[in-house]
Amino acid sequence: MRIRAASKDGVTEVRVLMSHPMETGQRKNAAGEVIPAHFITELTAKHNDKVVLSAEFGPSVSTNPYLAFKFNGGAKGDKMVVTWVDNKGESRTDEVQIS
Repeated sequence: MRIRAASKDGVTEVRVLMSHPMETGQRKNAAGEVIPAHFITELTAKHNDKVVLSAEFGPSVSTNPYLAFKFNGGAKGDKMVVTWVDNKGESRTDEVQIS
């Protein structure tokens, strides 16, 4: 994941680019076989171990999803952690310091 977080005037803006195939389970490959569904189902963003965003995704989200959000609070040097889990049980967690 690529995460950028910046705080200005008491508001923190977070931008996340996730690398994930986000397959719906409805497309077929060249041989005509259905490509199994593989998509992010849950995303959590934490600021200093406090949840600031919790989201549920589904198969209709595009490949390599981009998410941007703002929240009140946050200061330069604070920790932002973003975690996702997909329908196959795979997960990823990345963190960044707020600039």
